[in-house]
Order: sequence, then structure tokens, then C-alpha cells
Amino acid sequence: MEKSNIVWQNQHVTKEKRISLLNQKPCILWFTGLSGSGKSTIANAVEEELHKKGIKTYLLDGDNVRHGLNKDLGFTEMERVENIRRIGEVSKLFVDAGLIVLTAFISPFKSDRQIARSLVGYDEFLEVFIDTPLSICEKRDPKGLYKKAREGAIKNFTGIDSPYEAPVEPQIQLKTDECDIQACADKVIFHLIKYGYIKGDENDYAI
Repeated sequence: MEKSNIVWQNQHVTKEKRISLLNQKPCILWFTGLSGSGKSTIANAVEEELHKKGIKTYLLDGDNVRHGLNKDLGFTEMERVENIRRIGEVSKLFVDAGLIVLTAFISPFKSDRQIARSLVGYDEFLEVFIDTPLSICEKRDPKGLYKKAREGAIKNFTGIDSPYEAPVEPQIQLKTDECDIQACADKVIFHLIKYGYIKGDENDYAI
């Protein structure tokens, strides 16, 4: 079917109507950082705290998504770009549904993260940089991937033979070599309350 035959179908239940039911401001919490930096762990801790508050969320994790939606993709630079493009589009749908969506992906390239940001409103994309030094990530190596990369068993591995382009001005920056998981999660919740994404007392989460 030619693209010229595809027409956008307007829906009667709008984004604004969905948001009004949820009593929260939807956004994407885009967790980015090296493998082993703590993205998934912190994202899970944040979602658990939001769930306790009755906030409607969904967490998209890099490994989990590759078991389904992106199982056809490998790890070449082009495939990694496509991986993040799809995640950006799915995240946009969650925002349209009125949810706070958390994404935990290395997403090493600035241009890809910018594309994801451009899909939603300016204040609907919060870049959360898990700023953990490579040396610490490699020491943790929870999946043994750095060891395999160093041995040449894994190619195009971020931080070893593929670059990681760190965010320049992330909305939230978390240093896991200085703060524990709970402190990192609290900092994210503090930001969400302070800027009106959720309701609560920001003093309960002040670092």
C-alpha cells in the first residue's frame, strides 16, 4: 500500500481527556548510561515508588524489549539507531495515553536521544543521565559483557569499541558512585514533584 493511501484517523478520546482521568502530567523519563551503570535498577526503584503513590507508569527496559518488539534487531550501529527509534515511538504512545513512561536504554548517541525528545512536547522528555564511570561499570560487569568485549567476543560494545556520547545538559544527573539506589530514586521523585508531574511534598525527597 502506498503511503499516499494512509490517512490519520482522528480519535474522540483525546490525550487531554485521558490525562484528566489520571491526575498526573505524562512524560518520558529517559534513563541513559553505560552498561552496568545502574539504569534498570534505578528505573525500577523509581517506578516502585511511583506505584506506591498511585501514579500510572510503564517501564521499558532494554533487554526486555529485545525479547519482543525489537527481537529482530542486532547490535550494529544502524540497528541500535532503529532500536532507539522504535522505543521513542512507543514512548510517545504511552505519553499520549497519559502515563509516565520510564525507559532504561544505553542509547549512546546524542542524535538518537534528540530524535526521541522531538517526538513529544518539550517538557514531556526528561533525560536522566546515570553518570557512572566506565571503570566502575566494568568492575561491576553484572552480565559479564565487558569481559567478553575485552576478549573480542562482543563487537560494537559501548565504552569499549563503540562510543558513548554523554548528555551535556540532562534534566537529572545521578552519580551512582556517590549515591545509593534509594538516594538516586529520591532525586528523580523530587524532580517530578517540584516541576508538577506528580503531586506530593518535595521535602520528603530532598537530597
